[in-house]
Amino acid sequence: MKLVVQVKLLPTPEQAAALADTLHRVNAAANQVSAVAFEQFGLRGRETPLRRLCYGDLKAGGLGAQATQHVIKRVVDAYSTLRGNIRAGRLGGPASRRRRKAESKAVVFRPDAAHAFDDRNLSWQLDAGTVSIWTTAGRCKNLRFVCSPEQAKTLAAHRKGESDLAYRDGKWFLIATCDIPEPLVREPADWVGVDRGIVNLATTSDGDNHQGRRLDRYRRWQAHKRAEIQAERTRSAARLLKKRARREARHARHVNHKISKQVVAVAARTGRGIALEELSGIRGRVTVPRDQRARLSSWPFHQLGEFIAYKARRQGVPFIEVDPAYTSQRCPRCGHTERANRPARDHFCCRRCGLAGPADVVAGVNVRDRARSAWVFVNMPQPAPA
Repeated sequence: MKLVVQVKLLPTPEQAAALADTLHRVNAAANQVSAVAFEQFGLRGRETPLRRLCYGDLKAGGLGAQATQHVIKRVVDAYSTLRGNIRAGRLGGPASRRRRKAESKAVVFRPDAAHAFDDRNLSWQLDAGTVSIWTTAGRCKNLRFVCSPEQAKTLAAHRKGESDLAYRDGKWFLIATCDIPEPLVREPADWVGVDRGIVNLATTSDGDNHQGRRLDRYRRWQAHKRAEIQAERTRSAARLLKKRARREARHARHVNHKISKQVVAVAARTGRGIALEELSGIRGRVTVPRDQRARLSSWPFHQLGEFIAYKARRQGVPFIEVDPAYTSQRCPRCGHTERANRPARDHFCCRRCGLAGPADVVAGVNVRDRARSAWVFVNMPQPAPA
């Protein structure tokens, strides 16, 4: 199981200048290689032909051997990602403006885009809290970093592979890849059903409710400020909008991390598994009024599901996704399903047997019940050959 650990660098002014020059130089070199790749091979550049064409020029330009290899590989990976997005239809059909624009020009890298370093040009001194990293000005030694004790423990035990040097909002970061062994998934004693929503971000079958009112209020406030800044129509306003967008995304990610941590902790403590609704494609299936579109599009349900899934795997907690159809309209006692069972958003009342309660809790119970039967089918032994 691969996870990333992000640590904050504390460079001196001289070290910061060397890091900034390194990022600018390697990204300029990446743009140079990208232009050659697009001219010679279109979107189908390969590493070996590009190395023959560009390696000597990059070395003559002052890049080290390992940095040159990383630049070429990075360009090839960028074009591979672009081809994958085109095949998956994420840029629209053949006639879409977005796809034609992407296919008509070379991939361009930002001057301060992150760059990968491996163990040949980056070494960690975890006990001293420093790193030694290659730069265009020479080896930068005794570069301090800070992280939490848990992150330091993970780095010491599981760090493996490349680390990315990133620059965001005036701060320097190293993002290290860690290969963590997964524990065996145990047999669940029962299941915790989780219903995801907009008003209540997550509601469990136990009745635990993680409300999204504060996040929703924060997003509305950000939208109001965004409209004010957009009215300025200046370059500084555009930069400020990007900065605020990153801050809003970090806030939503923090909320999802807290919710997922609590859900997985309850399941691990009680020996149960976690069941979620399979909500992929819901934005294409559901239509909402115009004033609700921004709220639906900013709903971070997929990120919450991903966080719960990887935290469950890390704890050895069983995880499954079930069919979401009519979970909020079905009575878990008698099975009667009708839209009238949910007369209001927050309330459920079965028209047949009279079972009543919070609608999101009822949906979580239905998710739990479906997980019980789905787990049996998933783990059913293969029938013996005839």
